[in-house]
Amino acid sequence: MKTILVPFDFSEEAENALEFAKGLATIVQGNLKLLHVIEIPTAQNFNTTGEVGLGGEEINNIFIVELVEKRKKQIAEIKEKHQNLPYKFSTKMVFGNPYAGISNEVSEIKADIIIMGSKGSSGLEELLIGSNTEKVVRHAKCPVITIKGSVLPSDIKSIILASDFTEDNGEIILPLKALQESLGAELHLIKVNTPNSFENSRDSKAKIKEFIAKHQLDHVTFEIYNCDSEEDGIIQYAEDNNIDMIAMATHGRTGFMHLLSGSIAEDVVNHSKRPVWTMKIK
Repeated sequence: MKTILVPFDFSEEAENALEFAKGLATIVQGNLKLLHVIEIPTAQNFNTTGEVGLGGEEINNIFIVELVEKRKKQIAEIKEKHQNLPYKFSTKMVFGNPYAGISNEVSEIKADIIIMGSKGSSGLEELLIGSNTEKVVRHAKCPVITIKGSVLPSDIKSIILASDFTEDNGEIILPLKALQESLGAELHLIKVNTPNSFENSRDSKAKIKEFIAKHQLDHVTFEIYNCDSEEDGIIQYAEDNNIDMIAMATHGRTGFMHLLSGSIAEDVVNHSKRPVWTMKIK
């Protein structure tokens, strides 16, 4: 977690994500990168430094010019506040599609983790549109922490990892262990049993115990939890046990396969009030 990327849009949710990232960067003494993406209607009129050539749509372009200058000033003010800190801090402003901008930056700086704010979504908006956060959760090449409210790393004393504890989920455990150790948190492993995906407790416990031993997990407990759906079970267990963060794997499916299989991780990101740590399984 040495390189931390924070997509930043000046919203309250983004401010919360930045505060969390600053706390984490202090703990790991890493590199914190703030990225602001300006989505513009006439991108061909801009170059990468933000200089603008006014074309036929002068009114729109003047608005964008004013917005760019405003954002440059705001980012400069943020950067000014980040002097003489126990971690490196840098900023970047790019133009275009937010999801594409975030993805490009992840690859360019080889980000170890993304921390971003989310308002969440539900109903028709969730079904038809999704969000940039949801796209990042689904496709990011590194772990993502989604932040809804005001929370700091020091507040995270317990993390729940919801899984079926098959070998496919083993690849997420190393970065999650690194986060757990950095935060000094207790890890709770849970298997949610549902009517449509039932497994007897003996088999589930055997898989979880094998998972714990294989990955040499410390400060860990486990439980089988029964509920009508995986998503509700995860959120309810977290609420019932005052868990501070939820951790899950996501398969990154898109299109028809995404509709068929659903995505429990994305549903939890949308509906949970707690921070959610996700990582795409390759």
